[in-house]
Amino acid sequence: MPLHETSSTRAAEATRSRRAAAWRQRMALLVLSLVASTPAWTQWIGKQTDCYADSIAANPNRPTVANPADITQYGVLELEYGWDRTWPEADVHQTSLGGLLKFGMLCDIELRWTTTSFLSQTDATGTHHTFGDNWLGPQVRIYKQTKRWPTLAFAYAVKIPSASTEDGLGTGHVDHSLTFLASKDIAGIHFDFNVTHFWIGRASASGFDQNDQFNLAFSRPIHGALQFTGEFYGDTQPNRTTPSFVSSLWALAYTMNPRLVIDGGFEGGLTSGGPHRHVFAGFTYSIGNFYPGWRRKHRAAHRPKSPPAPDQDRR
Repeated sequence: MPLHETSSTRAAEATRSRRAAAWRQRMALLVLSLVASTPAWTQWIGKQTDCYADSIAANPNRPTVANPADITQYGVLELEYGWDRTWPEADVHQTSLGGLLKFGMLCDIELRWTTTSFLSQTDATGTHHTFGDNWLGPQVRIYKQTKRWPTLAFAYAVKIPSASTEDGLGTGHVDHSLTFLASKDIAGIHFDFNVTHFWIGRASASGFDQNDQFNLAFSRPIHGALQFTGEFYGDTQPNRTTPSFVSSLWALAYTMNPRLVIDGGFEGGLTSGGPHRHVFAGFTYSIGNFYPGWRRKHRAAHRPKSPPAPDQDRR
């Protein structure tokens, strides 16, 4: 390769790295601004919606690919984080660390930031490292579960292409996703059903490739705080070079306390084109409620009730 092409490639990579760092800083500032809202704003939010829960409980999206239609509790900031090892092809494996930060901004709206803080790939050319991509967007719950109907929600996310394009670890293009979610408890089993449409930025042309993903996850307590989870999901074909696939996922989750859930499991592709093998472990933790009105409601809900006053007319 000519020297001027090598220099141009390095300059382009440096520019992309600076842009990725700028995006991460902007997203961090956005999250901080949401958490550090002024007391007047948070009090106004509380008066408008009146959705405070009496206690904080985690709402894990892990470990399945499908997400629940129910959202993070109102005013609660929640973190999901985990380790993944994937074998996408023969003689290729990836290791990543990443998670999801969720904030219940309104009673039926949460803000979501999915990030991969570390991504490593080992193949025939060696081992390569990078930051991963970031996804940012809201999830809106439109209907709460009743006896006959499931919880219903929609979610939108945009991918910020922060992963390095060198060695194929990132595409360098913006993607979009729109998801319909439904969740229902039936005979002691919890079901999550998702349908997602993806717009995938093309690497060598303008416009987007498009495909769909279908997910059905189910979970059931098996002993005390231990829960079993399974999932079947698949992607349709986005273009001629990327095949469709179907995969399955199996996991165990344990509720350490209402605010902390740990999980671990594995995934096995059912057809070619999907992950050959995938193992993972992680946790979900509800950091706290950042709207001040919750503390007053929490204290009131847990205050001992005074005994009834004696009847003065009774002798």
